[in-house]
Amino acid sequence: MVKQLQSPIGLVIFAYLVVYIVWGSTFFFIEKALHAFPPFVIGSIRFLTAGALLMGYCKLKGYRLFERTAVKQAVFVGFLLLFLDMAAVIWSEQFISSGIVSIISAATVIWFVVLDKPRWKENFTSPTTVIGLVMGFIGVLMLFAEQIFNSNGDEHDQSMVLIAMIVMTMGTIAWTIGSLYSKYSRKPSDDDNAEDSKSGKTKDLHVSVKTAWQMLTAGVVFTIVGSTNGDYAKFDAASVPIEYWGAIVYLIIMGSILAFSSYIWLLQVRPATEVSTHAYVNPIVALLLAHFFTDHVVTGLQILGLCVVLSSVLLMNWNMYSDSKLIHNFKRKRRIKKLRHMAPKSSIPRIVEIAEFAETTRKEKG
Repeated sequence: MVKQLQSPIGLVIFAYLVVYIVWGSTFFFIEKALHAFPPFVIGSIRFLTAGALLMGYCKLKGYRLFERTAVKQAVFVGFLLLFLDMAAVIWSEQFISSGIVSIISAATVIWFVVLDKPRWKENFTSPTTVIGLVMGFIGVLMLFAEQIFNSNGDEHDQSMVLIAMIVMTMGTIAWTIGSLYSKYSRKPSDDDNAEDSKSGKTKDLHVSVKTAWQMLTAGVVFTIVGSTNGDYAKFDAASVPIEYWGAIVYLIIMGSILAFSSYIWLLQVRPATEVSTHAYVNPIVALLLAHFFTDHVVTGLQILGLCVVLSSVLLMNWNMYSDSKLIHNFKRKRRIKKLRHMAPKSSIPRIVEIAEFAETTRKEKG
């Protein structure tokens, strides 16, 4: 369990605004950059630059930069998370709205439920998780139908929209596989790391170093693909207007470095269940930006699909939220408040003492 640290409330609010708004806005800025950059050039420039900057920061901080096993895992995870998934996002936004892409990204939790085999028993015996899973699939199907039937009628355009939706869905599956691999590949090394820490050695790398390796991996693969598929051959950097270079700089500095750093910091100082709420805000931000600053029309069916998907995400995460420390503290305060109203003033200190003892006992048994 990560120990939560006391931090200035202003800094916490700023970090949440970054994670909520900046991450939600990256979908819009990718679509903006596509006006002047080929898809794989965007990924190449973004992740090579962000990875180099983050690795340089880690070097200045004195973090260890290389450990063979950890780097191998980071390279594999980076290929799945930051290349396959982000390649799907960037390529798909050539044909479908950034708002739609963000909603499909929010539905990634569906694949976590389906593909996380060690938790199948827990997931598929939970009514809220199963209902959320069904709702999630319905929401995604609604978006597929809306995009296909609302296209301009050209068969080629319809087929490209359908392909883009499928590619985007496959990207979310790649993200899920990479995340699950990262989650379970750490577990076997925990005992080894504990033994190494006793002897003064640290086998694992800092999370920022791992992320830098993931970004560099994605950047290298984006560059290889962009060099072989003709993206770089047809790209003329000198002809790109400054506003589109600005979109790339935003994706590098704000999207890849500042937002990531804020997210990691929030996980250290706030409950993970609270930090995870960014999944509900990001697609709303993306949809609003698409509505006000692009030519895409946000339809009622898109909004309904968003509501269905976000409701499904809430249900699939319901057990995690209900078991969180925040919820337990809230319930405890309500019980104490109720007892205070029922009991004489002289007995209130004793009631609080008993409530705290019962809470401590429950935790020890848990």
